[in-house]
Amino acid sequence: MGISKENLKGVILALLSSGFIGASFIIKKKGLRRAAATSGVRAGVGGYYYLLEPLWWLGMITMIVGEVANFIAYAFAPAVLVTPLGALSIIVSAVLAHFILKEKLHQLGILGCVMCIAGSIVIVIHAPQEHPITSVQEIWTMATQPAFLLYIGSVIVLVFILVFHFSPRCGHTNVLVFTGICSLTGSLSVMSVKALGTSLKLTFEGKNQLVYPETWFFMMVVATCVITQMNYLNKALDTFNTAVVSPIYYALFTTLTILASVIMFKDWDGQSGGAIVSEICGFIVVLSGTILLHVTKDFERSPSSRGSNSALLSPSLSVRLCSGSGEYKFAEEAVSPSGPICLRRQELY
Repeated sequence: MGISKENLKGVILALLSSGFIGASFIIKKKGLRRAAATSGVRAGVGGYYYLLEPLWWLGMITMIVGEVANFIAYAFAPAVLVTPLGALSIIVSAVLAHFILKEKLHQLGILGCVMCIAGSIVIVIHAPQEHPITSVQEIWTMATQPAFLLYIGSVIVLVFILVFHFSPRCGHTNVLVFTGICSLTGSLSVMSVKALGTSLKLTFEGKNQLVYPETWFFMMVVATCVITQMNYLNKALDTFNTAVVSPIYYALFTTLTILASVIMFKDWDGQSGGAIVSEICGFIVVLSGTILLHVTKDFERSPSSRGSNSALLSPSLSVRLCSGSGEYKFAEEAVSPSGPICLRRQELY
């Protein structure tokens, strides 16, 4: 199946987004190191000197550019194509960290990169064509169809159960509670982002969609879902090892987003069974590569991995999570052997 011009635009924007977002982590980390060296107080233990560091702000700007590109990508291509490509930002981050930060990329990590690229190519080749949309009211009709309303109702019920029943009881012992809340609300936020992005695209083309209340409703849903998503993602990252949270969150979030898109926008209508299976297989390959990358990152951070094999059996024993600036903190960053290593990563949708 050939790729359409609209899908091609979406793919290019998604790739640019992954490049900018992946690079932003490295730039901000360099800024954090400079700030820590200047002030003597690291961000992970309460330092805020990084706010005066230009390199850190450059990283923030780079991330914003990446997120804007990702937002626009949803206006051109289906979510089943754009969302899985977000895993490529991990490759960019890992490769740049290897060359710029001198953080060794393990051989299994290289294999993970290759798997992510291969899976992404399969997804792009077999991605469905985007159905032409002429107004936000057409999107509203899709959003209010019985099947998608059932999905929305199920998500809301599950989120409330997780927030009010499971979160107080086992939120800090079961990683699926916080990541489940993030993923469920994230799938709705992506659908709203796509609706809002399409509305703005039509507006810029001369078909003003801002006069319709549906556009503003989608904007309100985006704000509500993203705030909820980020709140519980931060809780998950503060509580559990990032090497565990990230792949689980990516798997749940991407799976639910693809499911929501298939129900709402009927992305798979008209596709052959072989194409659908190929897309699913491509996603599984990308997911497997993502897990390999995260596991080997944690594996390499273990101080004992350079002098002992004991840490190889349980790499998570060598790291602890604590609240801080939302950035990765590694053992190499002048941390005393007895001090905790702060391990965090900012994630968006």
